[in-house]
Amino acid sequence: MSETELGAFLRAHREAVPPAAVGLPNGNRRRTPGLRRAELATLAGVSVDYLTRLEQGRDRSPSVQVLAALAETLGLSRDERIHLHRLAKTTTGGGGSCGGAAVARARTVRPTVRALLDRLEPAPALVVNRPGDLLAWTAGFARLAGPAGLLEGEPPNLARYAFTDPRAHDAHPDWDAVAGERAAALRAAAALGDPHSALLAEELTITAGARFRDRFEGSAALPARTGVERWAHPEVGELRLAYESLELPDPDEQRLVVYLASDEATAAALDLLTGTLTG
Repeated sequence: MSETELGAFLRAHREAVPPAAVGLPNGNRRRTPGLRRAELATLAGVSVDYLTRLEQGRDRSPSVQVLAALAETLGLSRDERIHLHRLAKTTTGGGGSCGGAAVARARTVRPTVRALLDRLEPAPALVVNRPGDLLAWTAGFARLAGPAGLLEGEPPNLARYAFTDPRAHDAHPDWDAVAGERAAALRAAAALGDPHSALLAEELTITAGARFRDRFEGSAALPARTGVERWAHPEVGELRLAYESLELPDPDEQRLVVYLASDEATAAALDLLTGTLTG
């Protein structure tokens, strides 16, 4: 893990907090888009010098109390707080759950997870690991993503598809947003020491160049785990799909992602795809 991952994560969230959210005036002379270091330090009860050392990677052993104060002041979510503590643990050499056990990357899911996917039919749903490899998916997801070429990789991978397959731009009308999320997910995994995510990041830096590198280096915050994605399907047109991500209890940290219609037009389009599947 880079020495500055913890600092980059703190800085990204500091710059994302509007001053008004913590009771400070916005002002007209701000060069920082969010909170200044001095403001965050004062609110969290730490010195500006110490916060500077943390952000610059010159201090790699913050206490639990300091992390808790910074997380509270920044308004971090539960997942973001967990990620912050894991970054700190990895930085200090204590290791995280992404250590040696990650060398043998799982290529399959448990039978109970497969049974869960079967129960989710015909909804589009998939299971991915830390680097974004697709390990299993529903027939509904195959009908959604198959025509776009997403499932053609061996194994299929969300980030590799987004950055190296020209069809990704057609499949995702909001490609910039999707690409940013894929890069952020890969960086979050690599930051915690997952070797497969780090190797994929190196690969994409070479194969995709600046369009990947710029997003990867600028994505210190965690990716969204819920939201809405637009998909363009050759048979039923544009779909607006709400997604939910659930972490599965597994050493490989697999994640279940389920897509649902976010409006009536998309629901009708999904019904058409279901008819194609079952017809």
